[in-house]
Amino acid sequence: MLLAAGGGLYGLGTVVGGRLLAMMRDAFAFSRAEALDEAMPLRALGTAAGDALLSTAPLLGLLLVAALVAPLLIGGWNVSSEALVPKWERLDPVRGFGRLFSVAGLIELGKSLARFAIVGGAGALVLWWQADELLALGTRPLQGAIGESLRLTGLALLALAASLVLIAAVDAPLALWQHRRALRMTRQEVRDELRENEGNPEVRGKIRARQQAVARSRMMQEVPRADVVVTNPTHYAVALRYDERRARAPVVVAKGADLIAARIRGIAEEHGVPVLEAPPLARALHATCELGEEIPARLYASVAQVLAYVYQLRAARAAGRAPPAAPTVDPPP
Repeated sequence: MLLAAGGGLYGLGTVVGGRLLAMMRDAFAFSRAEALDEAMPLRALGTAAGDALLSTAPLLGLLLVAALVAPLLIGGWNVSSEALVPKWERLDPVRGFGRLFSVAGLIELGKSLARFAIVGGAGALVLWWQADELLALGTRPLQGAIGESLRLTGLALLALAASLVLIAAVDAPLALWQHRRALRMTRQEVRDELRENEGNPEVRGKIRARQQAVARSRMMQEVPRADVVVTNPTHYAVALRYDERRARAPVVVAKGADLIAARIRGIAEEHGVPVLEAPPLARALHATCELGEEIPARLYASVAQVLAYVYQLRAARAAGRAPPAAPTVDPPP
């Protein structure tokens, strides 16, 4: 705005000054009849106001354009009625002194003093530089003096605007940085937001543990219906079931390590499900198969040996014969 005003006065000062001088001269030129007319002052005032508006219209238009364009350079227009609402807390003297003597208040005080020093120094330099022209205005004709005074005023405003440009080059990035920093959330706010969006971590942990317990209980219910349990023998246990009418290959119905493996073996022994020790196969099944999935093709040969033993064991039990010896299962590739 200051740059627009200075540039407008510097470039249009002579034209605007001449029109204002002509307007004032015409306002004081009237006949005796007009002087005795009671309605004449009101008409003269309206005429003078219209002439003054027309004379200053170029300068006012330039300022209007600057006022509309300037906000677009820093993010656009922001129309809000909240600025019109009175905030009575700003009148609180205790809060006012708190803001004044806070760290932010001291920083703003230092910035204000720096701005005053820069702008005041620029103004003093302009007055010293234009001292001869200012003193010579009294010797010039009236119309020329008015135009020259407006030109000098515009030049002074341009100099002051130049000093404000230096201030803005430092102050604007600093203000944007402080604004972005103020928008950042603290660690506690981040935790609170995560807790609100995803739930309390303790509650989520309990829910997850409950879900795992339910899944583990459902898995243990499938062990009695398994055909065989392959063990490591102590670290891993995998229960397999093969129904050739429903699946192309054996399906993993339960698996686990350590304590869960021991629980699977215990349930299998309670319900008479064969338990076969085949450490390489047990590790391969545990690592590559998920619950409810068929075993991969590369494990077919090893699992086929296990199922052959299971079928032989069932036949021996049905005939009342001694159970066959447990085979040595070939390790999977």
